[in-house]
Amino acid sequence: MPVVDVQGNGLVLLLCVPRSGSSLSTVMLQNHSRIFATQEMWFLMNLVDLSKADARPYGGSPIIRQFYSSMVSDDVYEKACRSFALEIYNGFLQGNAADFVVDKSPRYYYMLEWLDRLFPESKRIHLQRNPLSIAASYKKVNRNQGEGFDLVSSLKSPHLNMKAVDLTLGLLRLNDYFAVKHANAHELRYEQLVSKPKEEVEKLCEFLGVGYEEGMEQYGLHVNSSKSNMFYSMGVGDPFLSTHQEAHKNSVNNWKSILNTTEVETYCRVLGADVFHRMGYSEQLQEAEQWTGVRYEAAPDQEVIERLGHQFMEATGCRWQPHYSIQGSPSISTASDEMHGAAHRTESDTDPTLAALATIRQLEAALRAADNRLERGYSEQERLKRQLASAHSKLQRIKSWIPFGHQISAWASQRKILRGGKS
Repeated sequence: MPVVDVQGNGLVLLLCVPRSGSSLSTVMLQNHSRIFATQEMWFLMNLVDLSKADARPYGGSPIIRQFYSSMVSDDVYEKACRSFALEIYNGFLQGNAADFVVDKSPRYYYMLEWLDRLFPESKRIHLQRNPLSIAASYKKVNRNQGEGFDLVSSLKSPHLNMKAVDLTLGLLRLNDYFAVKHANAHELRYEQLVSKPKEEVEKLCEFLGVGYEEGMEQYGLHVNSSKSNMFYSMGVGDPFLSTHQEAHKNSVNNWKSILNTTEVETYCRVLGADVFHRMGYSEQLQEAEQWTGVRYEAAPDQEVIERLGHQFMEATGCRWQPHYSIQGSPSISTASDEMHGAAHRTESDTDPTLAALATIRQLEAALRAADNRLERGYSEQERLKRQLASAHSKLQRIKSWIPFGHQISAWASQRKILRGGKS
């Protein structure tokens, strides 16, 4: 029986920020007989943070943190996490007679470097959606649930707001990650999925190496299946998904009716124009500029981005590699050359300048990773030195009390003798 192996073969990671349409994508994929896909799992995030040992009723958090930092190497820790994840994934495969398991968990952008080390051969789907539509979806869903979502204040807040992180750092980080074409990466656009669902699902099946199964995109036809029951039982994801039988285009441009001009202007200024162009949403950016009467700078608002990054780091202790790109198996140009020959190469595949830039980016990422490891090693060394110095200081204080202790003991013994042995 097929299994997810230690390299990640058999595992599909659907990567996006929340409100991008991942529930819709997953409910279509799970209708395939060879694919197991359910709602958000999130458990890999819990694994990567396991060593942080949050406060527990039975105590011992400092001991647990010390155990992981002093006695468990990074390699052993990752191996243990991989083994745990494989038990989960393969349990799903065996229980459902499937060949592939799809882990759809928004906010996996939190740990892209770790995912690449854990499962370098996993398939990765990059789900894209117009950023303005993502922001509008947040506002719509939170309004429906009675929670409320103020886009402007969340972007300006002095306190951490994860929705603001999703809409900025998460979005930018995923676009950096998928900037270089890769054999194990596939781009899926929400707008194309709802416009031509069968065509897009066929492309997904081809990417995964499975044959398309008729009607799998019509998720309403499979709502009574056992896999659908498991999918909806999680109670997370898009709350409006079950109200439709198949994909629709109602949400493609509804940002213009949900967001106001102040929200659009603030968000576009923070995000910058470049990311819209890179994602293929230049037309939507132009609409926003015409509506607000503002032409947006190419780069993101660095002050806001740095503030959000600092807030996130303070809350999580997470330090990301800047401009990190997908690692693992060879780039798609190499795989394409082997499979189809030079006649099928695109201009970007053969441009030596672009190839050199891609190599430079990968080497820079590797150098940053090495620097980060050295920095962590130096910090740990300094921490242990301080701890050792503190222990020596305590020992010296104890020793200084020993002569005085001997004097007290001698005085007590003498007093006991004078009193005839009575204490």
